[in-house]
Amino acid sequence: MAKNGFPGWHGTTIIGVKKGGEVVIAGDGQVSLGQTVIKGTARKVRRISPGGYDVLVGFAGSTADAFTLLERLESKLEATPGQLQRASVELAKDWRTDKYLQKLEAMLIVSDGQELYVITGAGDVLEPEHDVTAIGSGGNFALAAARGMMDGDKSAEQVARDAMAIAADICVYTNGNLTVEKIKS
Repeated sequence: MAKNGFPGWHGTTIIGVKKGGEVVIAGDGQVSLGQTVIKGTARKVRRISPGGYDVLVGFAGSTADAFTLLERLESKLEATPGQLQRASVELAKDWRTDKYLQKLEAMLIVSDGQELYVITGAGDVLEPEHDVTAIGSGGNFALAAARGMMDGDKSAEQVARDAMAIAADICVYTNGNLTVEKIKS
């Protein structure tokens, strides 16, 4: 249940994979309200280009909250062009300390092709240890599947797609309608 007692929008799976000179962020398209699938084709992965600088963003959690964070990240990137880490840390600081932002329920995976981070409302900017990260209700399933494929010959995109297919088979809040964005290192 959401904080107000109304069953919240729940579930998604977002994965970020860095391999072979590219980063791929993929997300499923399912939006659920309680135990009901409301939409199966949502787009939870975006490419933003503040000042011509491409950044991929995938989000899990409340859509309105995620879009608020996306806008804030974009303005941080405009203020610090080409500095994803600095913009991410500034966003996490604001998110942690601003009374309005503290109420937001979402997580982000971001990448500029060089760096790959998870940003949380707890003030975390996390860089994955094994060049793969995942968030959302099916995130742990996708993460485990991708980690098992990272040493093989598959491309970053194929690892992400195959891991998402495994997560969709296991997690009822994840479907196989993917949005995939990639960026070269």
